Amino acid sequence: MPTLSKPFDFWGGETLLIDKPLHWTSFDVVNKLRIAISKTQQPKKKIKVGHAGTLDPLATGLLILCTGKNTKKISEVQALTKEYTGTITLGATRPSYDMETEIDQTFDISKLTEQDVLKATESFIGVIEQFPPIFSAIKVDGKRLYESARKGKHIEVKPRTVEINEFEITHIQLPDVHFRIKCGKGTYIRSIAHDFGKALNNGGYLSALCRTHIGEYNVKNAWKLKELIEEVKKK
Repeated sequence: MPTLSKPFDFWGGETLLIDKPLHWTSFDVVNKLRIAISKTQQPKKKIKVGHAGTLDPLATGLLILCTGKNTKKISEVQALTKEYTGTITLGATRPSYDMETEIDQTFDISKLTEQDVLKATESFIGVIEQFPPIFSAIKVDGKRLYESARKGKHIEVKPRTVEINEFEITHIQLPDVHFRIKCGKGTYIRSIAHDFGKALNNGGYLSALCRTHIGEYNVKNAWKLKELIEEVKKK
């Protein structure tokens, strides 16, 4: 748990590092903290709280929240380089590119070698084009993509230009490939997992993900949400 050098000043502005729990949406975390802070004031007083970069419900790791006057810094934090660790599972695909949906296609991985896997990372380094997952919060014609996807509607998704600074394979135990990725704003790691499978003439999906860094901010210095809420209640 981080050490407090001074009392919280939520209205004056705080930048809070949180280790997002599995299955929570980023909005869930923001809402939980906003409610807890508001309850410290009698009568209750509204407080601005926002996050600087969404994490999917099935991802864990560093989520940065800004409160009060520090919400003006959100775009600045969002622009920082991100680092992730996780697992790509080869030999199958899922429509959401992660564990949210069921497997829709399977592939034979018997001929894949570790050298194939290591070499496949090369095409992802640098500035690349990627298609966001159809199960994402991007808006098209005013609607979130995942809303249309869950209704079985086909929506054309345009590619995005993103930058991958580093793509390291840290361990291979097929069908699982463990990785570390350092990338720029707007990168979908789920899309990298899906495209990585395609690069191997196979299939792939993201089976685990943790955001470890945002710029110089480190998840090791982050609050567990439950502990932070308890500290807020003490105020």
